[in-house]
Amino acid sequence: MANKFGAENYKDYIPKPVCEAYPQYNEFYEKAWELAFDHIKFIDGMPQNPYMDEAFCATQVWIWDTCFMTLFCKYCRDVFPGVETLNNFYETLYGKKRMPVITTPDDEPEWTKAVPGEPYRIVVHLADNPPLFAWAEYQNALVSGDKEYIKTLLYERKFLQKHFYWFESLTEPLKSIDGVLIRTRVFKEDKGYHWEGGTSGMDNTPRGRTTEHCEKQRPNNPDMLWLDAICQQALSAKMIAELFKLIDDTDNEKLWLERYNEKKDIVNKYYWDDEDKFYYDIDCKTEAFYKIMTIASYWAMTAEIASKEQADEMVKQLFNDKTLHAKAPFLSLSRSDNDYKTVGQYWRGGVWLPTAYATVKGLENYGKFKEAHTLATELLNHMYKTYSEFEPHTIWEAYSPEEYKPATNETGRPEYSRPDFCGWSALGPISMYIEQVLGFYSIDAFTNTVKWQKPDDIKGEIGIKNLRFGNIITDIVANGNDCTVTSNGEYTLAVNGVEHKITAGENRITV
Repeated sequence: MANKFGAENYKDYIPKPVCEAYPQYNEFYEKAWELAFDHIKFIDGMPQNPYMDEAFCATQVWIWDTCFMTLFCKYCRDVFPGVETLNNFYETLYGKKRMPVITTPDDEPEWTKAVPGEPYRIVVHLADNPPLFAWAEYQNALVSGDKEYIKTLLYERKFLQKHFYWFESLTEPLKSIDGVLIRTRVFKEDKGYHWEGGTSGMDNTPRGRTTEHCEKQRPNNPDMLWLDAICQQALSAKMIAELFKLIDDTDNEKLWLERYNEKKDIVNKYYWDDEDKFYYDIDCKTEAFYKIMTIASYWAMTAEIASKEQADEMVKQLFNDKTLHAKAPFLSLSRSDNDYKTVGQYWRGGVWLPTAYATVKGLENYGKFKEAHTLATELLNHMYKTYSEFEPHTIWEAYSPEEYKPATNETGRPEYSRPDFCGWSALGPISMYIEQVLGFYSIDAFTNTVKWQKPDDIKGEIGIKNLRFGNIITDIVANGNDCTVTSNGEYTLAVNGVEHKITAGENRITV
């Protein structure tokens, strides 16, 4: 299948992980790319063609799914239109473009209200999904090294700034937007943001519950201020600042860091519970904590809002078998919570790759590379065991916390979450495998640096081949302390904090 880049075979462009001790992970890695490749779409009239389909449905597109998909597509940017797919949202929300009318396929879910065989205009499902555009753009920019793209994005198109200000401008709920299916639910006040489960992405989370058990699948307490909303807005401001830094615009960098610090100060003043040593959602009237422990709290680490001491305390819960750790790590709801479900039931305990990935990136922000490696390896193994032992043998939308199975969906009936979900679940077999399991956690085309936290628990050959960033194509393979690096150009390889200057051709170093 040719795409806009003219590449016929994506396998020529993807990195090739080397992991002699666990060859099954490479099989799983290749399966993820295969499923993701099937979700490259071209539909006449889309603002962006080709684009990445979220593996959800044909008539609607989702912001936070797509933002997370860009974070594995960045490893094969010559073939997979990851960050480019964001144009479908930018142009719909801020460019006054509309997506095309299609004939609804026969397998379209009933809840979409689209009738099979009838025309339906593709729409953005939610405009106030988590505001992650800037984070996605920054992570992709580090791999591409394209300053001209950043300048166009920030100075001409200004979509990132527009989205940040739009989120800030919403001061009452239920605003309708042309080209968007669901009316907005987010709205701002001085101490944070009101939201709800569906728009936050954590559909049936019990957050905001005021009774012993949730009486509804989505309690959506109107008095609750959502911790993840303010952390994600802070992250957006920080990433816009970082993008300006990449193009040496110190004035705008400073301006956006001020906006980031405003959010950071609010979070640490109101959302940190010094008794439990944990961040929680709060009540807008009383400032009381809603003490429902979920994975959403780790956005405070993704956005580098937590202090080192706060991060140390937060990490403990990721390893606590009474709270956010079971057979799988990164549980969406604490095992001690009254609404926790051993089968997952979506966000009542299910394990989700987007929040798991955001959490390990948060761990890296605080230098917690061993913890990130341990937890990511546990999750990759859990996903692989599900893939190999559960039928159909595929990659799922969410995972059971206690069995090698997919999570059940939010209805509570014994129905599983969606299969072939690559989709954001490719983050596990691709991005987390490369970055946390193998340890290539930072790739920066602007400084021409690869940072490798080489794990000491994986024996035999370990490394990566065909890694592409900026104009560099490189192979990095170690066996014990001996490492061979081949490259088409010069760059710096930092292994466990020790820098090595790599030249074009073959390099042999001791690590």
